[in-house]
Order: sequence, then C-alpha cells, then structure tokens
Amino acid sequence: MVTLLPADKYVVVNKTMLTDKERKNVVSLYEPIIGYAAVSLYFTLWRDLDRLEIVSLDYTHHHLMSLLKSDLETIKEARKSLESVGLIKTYFKQDNNNSYVYELYSPLSPKEFFNHPIFSVVLYNNLGKNEYELLKMEFQEYKIDLKEYEDITCTMDENFKSSSLACFNAYGRQQIGFTMQDQVDFDLLFSSIPKGILKERSVNKKLKELINNLTFIYNLDTLKMTELIRLVINEKGYIDKEELRKTARKYYQYNNNGKLPTLVYRTQPEYLKNPVGDHSKRGKIIGVFENTSPYDFLKSKYKGANPTSRDLKLLEMLLIDLNLKPAVVNVLIDYVLKKNDNKLNQAFVETIAGQWKRMNIETAEDAMNVAEKEHKKYSKKITNPKVDKTVEPVWFNEKLESENMSVEDEEELANILDKYK
Repeated sequence: MVTLLPADKYVVVNKTMLTDKERKNVVSLYEPIIGYAAVSLYFTLWRDLDRLEIVSLDYTHHHLMSLLKSDLETIKEARKSLESVGLIKTYFKQDNNNSYVYELYSPLSPKEFFNHPIFSVVLYNNLGKNEYELLKMEFQEYKIDLKEYEDITCTMDENFKSSSLACFNAYGRQQIGFTMQDQVDFDLLFSSIPKGILKERSVNKKLKELINNLTFIYNLDTLKMTELIRLVINEKGYIDKEELRKTARKYYQYNNNGKLPTLVYRTQPEYLKNPVGDHSKRGKIIGVFENTSPYDFLKSKYKGANPTSRDLKLLEMLLIDLNLKPAVVNVLIDYVLKKNDNKLNQAFVETIAGQWKRMNIETAEDAMNVAEKEHKKYSKKITNPKVDKTVEPVWFNEKLESENMSVEDEEELANILDKYK
C-alpha cells in the first residue's frame, strides 16, 4: 500500500484532445457515477496543463489539497474513481520524494456511453428512469434519411497524390478501456475455496471476465460471489458457467423483489433507430422492435404472462454476453419463434445470434433483411413438396406487401402494431 504524502510530486500528461464538449460529457454522464470530487480532480489536473495542453509543470500534492480544499484521502479516492472509468491512468515511482505521472484521457462520446453495457446501466440505476431518459434526449443526435442520396465525398487518395498519415495518428484522440479489475479480489476468492475442490487450470481469462461481469451486473461482493461459485463447482472440479449465471440471477431477483438487471428492460439506442417519418407497415413494425424492450417483447409473446427463467437466461446471454442491441434481439426472438414452432431453442438462437454478431448487425432493419435473406436460401433447398414450408414472420417483404394477406397474418400484424400506437 503506497502512502500518499503532501510533498509527493506529480506531473500531468495529456493523452487526448480536451474540449468544452468533453467537459460537458464528464459533468453530465460521468459525475452521477463517480461523484463531484472525482470530477473536480479531473478538471483541476486538466487546469494544471501548460498552455499547449501537453504536459504540466512539476507540482506537489499539497498544491491539489489547496485548490480542492480536500484532504489527501479524499483526493486519493477521487483519483481511484477516475481510474476505474478510464479517465486517468496513474504511474508511480518511489524515491526520496515519491513521484506520480497522471495521464488524462477523453471521456466516451454520448453515443458510446449510452451504448456501453455497463456505464449505461450504472447511470440508469443512479439517476432513475425519468432523469436517464431526459439525459438521453439531451444528447440525441438528429438523423437524416440519406437513402435517396449518393455519397460523393472525395477521399484522401483522390485529392492528394502522396501523403504520410503518421501525423494524424500522432495527435489522434486516445481512450483507455473500462477496467473491471477491482470488482473481484480473485486472490481472496480462490483462497476461500478449499484446495482440491476447484481445478486451477480451469480458471482462465474468459472465466474471470464472466465472474467480473456477473459481480458488477448483479451488484455482488467478493465473498458473496465466492459462495455462489462454491455452489456451482461440478464433480470434475470445474465451474459450471451456466449454473453460475442462473444462481447469480436468482440471488439478484430474490433480493430485488423478482426484478431483473436493467439491461433486459432497455430499448434500442436512439442513434441506431430508423429516421422518424416512415409510416409504412414495415416502418411501423421496425418502430415496435426499436421501442420495445426485449423483456416486454418476449412477455407479449407469452400473452402478457411472465417469461420462463430459461427464456430470460437466453435474453441475458444475448444482451450481456454477446452485447446484441435490443431491437436486434427482438427481431431474433420473433424470427426464431416463427421458424421453430413457437419454441426458443437455445442452440438455434445461439447459432443465429453468433452469425449476426459476426456480421455486426446493430439495427432492426438490418436484422430483418438478413433474416429474410437466410430464409430464402433455406427455402430454395427444400425441393420435396410434401415437406411443410416454415411459417414466416409477418414482416417478411413478400407477405407484408401482399394485397391478400391471410386473416391470421392480418391479426398478427395488428397485434404487433398495437404496441406502437
């Protein structure tokens, strides 16, 4: 443990481009998570930079104490908060007078922040639904429909005969990723499990990431996570990952009146929604996929009853593990239920979800298009007329644009659009 002293020196190094826009992002998006003390420290370190905003002079921590009117312990905790969300990185050198280097990094853009699977959830929990939605509206980007336009933007190689791009990279905006290292004390966790019960070689990077994610999403501490892990070690000495997910979820629901983490209640991010104004049947269906949370969409398939724990586990896997967007998950649910006789078969869902993730499908429209394309490929392979054709979702192009839709399809379409009115 390093003891911070007033005489300890520090220097600030700028690793990014800091503007008033970044200042607003820090105050609006990060302060509700890390608190005003951490934000004040960030801006004070920013102020310490020279006129070119590259590097600061040498200062002592007494300088910070005077400016912030805070004790060293408060400053140290504020620094840790900044480190945990990727706004600063700290380096330490021990000497007669200990020295620190504080590297400043940019905050995430609003689009990146609201799309982040952890930051957005924490902000939602700290602000509450109403404040969170107001903040999202404040940062909402205006989107113009460019479908009928042609991109005639001139590229660099068309305009310049020769150029080195090294200079652009040298001054580019840098960010460091969100770290989850402090969520779990792995030394304590694994030392609390009796030797011989858990095989050490089973503990890899992916397993640690899962434990960290579950710890954060379900608001657990190291000791509670240790208890849950001990319950799911199988006879071969391996941690059953699926059982760990299920056990963590049940524990969370038990302590939160049956509620689930807010990820399953989120709707499509604004920047990934279709432009407003498409009043066609297909446009309205896309609107349903975009403005309904996966939980509510799945619940509607249950005719208003609560989905089973097995199906909720699938939702969590799609949203948390694969980080699929909510509207894409809704399209996937609707597609699989139609293709698979109203059953959410896990292997089938995972196969399609994995493909869509690799294709970087992020919007409802793209998901619908690729689903239709895959269905056409599958239909062409079926040559036996005795084989029943797979039931299609009502949003498939041919059925949606048909003048003579069946009564069942008309009713299903009306039910889907009813949620959008």
